[in-house]
Amino acid sequence: MTIHDSLGHALSGASARALDHYELACHELRCYIGDPLAHAQAALRESPQMTMGHLLVAYLNLLGTEPAGLQPAREALRAAQALPADERERVHRLAVEHLVAGRWHAAGLLLEDLSIRQPLDALALQVGHQIDFFTGHSRMLRDRIARAEPEWQPGMPGHHAVLGMHAFGLEECGQYARAEALGRRAVGLEPRDGWAWHAVAHVMEMQQRRRDGVAWLGSHSATWSDGSFFAIHNWWHLALFHLGLDELDVVLALVDQRVLASESTVVLDMIDASALLWRLHLRGIDVGDRWHSLAQRWTAVADAGHYAFNDLHAMMAFIGAGRHDDAARLLATQERAALAVGGDNVQFLRDVGYDATRAIHAFGAGRYGEAVRLLRPLRSHAHRFGGSHAQRDVLDLTLIEGAARDGQQLLADALRRERASVAA
Repeated sequence: MTIHDSLGHALSGASARALDHYELACHELRCYIGDPLAHAQAALRESPQMTMGHLLVAYLNLLGTEPAGLQPAREALRAAQALPADERERVHRLAVEHLVAGRWHAAGLLLEDLSIRQPLDALALQVGHQIDFFTGHSRMLRDRIARAEPEWQPGMPGHHAVLGMHAFGLEECGQYARAEALGRRAVGLEPRDGWAWHAVAHVMEMQQRRRDGVAWLGSHSATWSDGSFFAIHNWWHLALFHLGLDELDVVLALVDQRVLASESTVVLDMIDASALLWRLHLRGIDVGDRWHSLAQRWTAVADAGHYAFNDLHAMMAFIGAGRHDDAARLLATQERAALAVGGDNVQFLRDVGYDATRAIHAFGAGRYGEAVRLLRPLRSHAHRFGGSHAQRDVLDLTLIEGAARDGQQLLADALRRERASVAA
């Protein structure tokens, strides 16, 4: 007898006991809590022939942009390739093949078409949504989910996640009122949905509603942070609100107690740490030796040439810690990666990543004019190497400060006026 998940999708090779573990893994992934990989592996212990179990393991190893995740993802893919699969599972398998090869756009397109045919495939929606994030595809962050959302009914498992993803996509497209309403609705359905909390925080960040942001995240931190592997990113958002209010003591306390305290080697956590310390650095705030441990952790992944958005943040840490040899090696790695054959990171580097990373390097060396020269042409298409508007804002902040330090005061003032106008 073929086992089906709670939304009616067949799961080749699964048993009823494996299904329980698989569905728990998917729920935890949708909320960004717990250890979904452990539950996916438990499903495979129950049913080693479960095709989607292997593909879920692959996705979980790929969606963190961790270089170390590539090998276990390849192994999971090989296992899935040897197993029966229906049409839906074959699409997931091909999407994993593309991701393993670094073809993010191709994987996203496959899952887009799958979501059009099967809008209740929550995993296809979530993986596609993450691909849109990593490729900086703001419109698809919204539209992929908007197409499917009307098919989801209240009470369906995972409905909260669809609303939360739709909220984030709307925010990235500047539709702030509806984004906030859907994000709040998602949190009301599932208070532990870290992505939905984050979607509303993004709205408040973009509108510079800093007191609202502090109230939104600060008053409910136990709900969204306990057991969440997305917690550091939301702590980062809370720190940004306090930074915007010039509450520097609070920011530094959050840096020490929340963002840096665990000394996480997870790339997405290190990105948040680098981005926050760099913003303080741009303000001329001495962060002491906070850079050093972070920079050491970046050395383990900075030679991978895997994802340009990560490289940018590794460079911030190397500059902050004064690790000039590591900074030079990172640029050399990017130059080699830009000549590689296949994979979308080549274009991420050529479009944005290499010049953005060089600009951070130049700023750190006091070559502020060079940093300005490199950053100004990137502003119209910086989204092409991934991240959110809030994350990429660090490029504008570096440009403004670089212009000011280089004596280009008219440019710096113009950029500040532009910034104030956009937020109004």
